[in-house]
Amino acid sequence: MFKAKVYVTTKANVLDPQGAAVQRALHTMGYGAVEDVRIGKYLEFVLETNDRAQAEADLKKMCEQILSNPVVEDYRYELED
Repeated sequence: MFKAKVYVTTKANVLDPQGAAVQRALHTMGYGAVEDVRIGKYLEFVLETNDRAQAEADLKKMCEQILSNPVVEDYRYELED
């Protein structure tokens, strides 16, 4: 079995209105040093297989097909034993 951790973030060249709202709120609260807030998603799940190569291939397909929108989002993942 493998534990998958997936991080999905908005691409750097795509406007992130939710991140901008959080940045404004932080500035209002006195945290003026905070710059360029980006909001993303974190997913964690278990893949029940002993084949690491297959787990990685499946994870990549999942990220590209359903867990992220490749037009506006980037993703990265970690696969742990």
